[in-house]
Amino acid sequence: MATKKQINNLKYIFEPNGVAVVGASATSTKVGAVVLKNLIDGRYEHPVYPVNPKYDELMGVRCYKTLIEIKGHVDCAVIATPAITVPKLLEQCGKKGIRGVIILSGGFGEVGNKELEGQVKQIAAKYSMAVIGPNCLGILNPYSRVDSIFLPMHKLARPDEGGIAFVTQSGAAGSCIVDLVATYRVGISKFISYGNAAVLDESDMLEFLEKDKKTKQILLYVEGVRDGRKFLNVLKRVNKKKPVIVLKAGKSESASKAAFSHTGNVAGSYLAYLSAFRQAKVICAEKLEELFEFVRIFGQPMPKGKRVGVITNGGGLGVLTADAIVENALELPEFSVETKKQLRAILPEYANINNPLDIIADADCETYDKTIDILMKDPMIDSIVVIVLFQAPAVDDRIINILTDYINQKTKPIVVIAVGGDYTRNYRKTLEGYGVPAYSSPSAAIKALNKLVEYAHWKIKNKW
Repeated sequence: MATKKQINNLKYIFEPNGVAVVGASATSTKVGAVVLKNLIDGRYEHPVYPVNPKYDELMGVRCYKTLIEIKGHVDCAVIATPAITVPKLLEQCGKKGIRGVIILSGGFGEVGNKELEGQVKQIAAKYSMAVIGPNCLGILNPYSRVDSIFLPMHKLARPDEGGIAFVTQSGAAGSCIVDLVATYRVGISKFISYGNAAVLDESDMLEFLEKDKKTKQILLYVEGVRDGRKFLNVLKRVNKKKPVIVLKAGKSESASKAAFSHTGNVAGSYLAYLSAFRQAKVICAEKLEELFEFVRIFGQPMPKGKRVGVITNGGGLGVLTADAIVENALELPEFSVETKKQLRAILPEYANINNPLDIIADADCETYDKTIDILMKDPMIDSIVVIVLFQAPAVDDRIINILTDYINQKTKPIVVIAVGGDYTRNYRKTLEGYGVPAYSSPSAAIKALNKLVEYAHWKIKNKW
């Protein structure tokens, strides 16, 4: 089990004053070459020290024969060398006073080499080093510009600064989410691929992120854990402070075997994990894409209840949304008398003042603005779903500013549904970039909203 000091020393991985890349290379396809290039191109502000006895210089930077030869200050070492060389290098890190290490190298427990992995654990404990890996993709901190992900930037987009931390046992699954998050311009606080977790595991990462001021929400992809009791206790505590959204992989026996061969961790009974998640009241995702769909809404204020007001400029989408609301055990209340009075004053005579509220296909941005404002003030409405048919002639770019302004007020949670092709997709991306949770279907939007409502219900202990 990792010590408190090792967990605290994770700060030297995420905010180091100097990084050594052990196994740096002139061959562009090598892991060490990619990491070195990412640190340099990513404008990491502190010194970077390539380490490889074959070279005197790499990418315009002096290359060192060994870690001990480096005269400057090194907080973090990224190791990308064959597995058999790692224990000796880890000893050098300890003697050098390096307190954080990322081991990208594979060839440890995931292939049955438990003895080598045990050496890593022993050396890390000897020097109280925080060690992530082995057999991991690396980490990313957009705030400090530390990027040890060994996938090139031109192939995997990097997200901007934000409040979402993503912890993943699988580098491949994690990279897909990172790419998707960056595409939709959603910001992150940390990305952590922890691989075999020889020293620090998912529970230790959660414990570190619990105190991280930049992190507001946590995404967790897990295949298997070694200490279930520790994991459950940490989940319970962290989830009370910050919402934790979990995807458990390895549901079937075949998938569990695949998980073991992947990171060397036994996936365990899926039902047992679900029971633990229910106890901890964390938000469970069933599919990879749901991780992304759920996390988008948790930047919203906590709703006081499960009463939803729906605004639409397309009647059919309003009906589908109403179906999804009922299916998710949310409510579609009647508007208050005052709300109906105000709506009649701004909508055409032929508009039906019901919930869902169809503001008619020719509604312009001003109508959306006034309607949202009215529902914001209705005490019978806890959350607002805004359906926007961007193809409608009267809808233009002004809707972006209107929705963003209401989101920034943090009065009630707002969810946007926008269904359509490339034209609509581009608007959704723009909205996401401004922190507006936008979805491509009523079912995805309402399922995400329901997760927020359930979490709020548990956290603020309201009974409806």
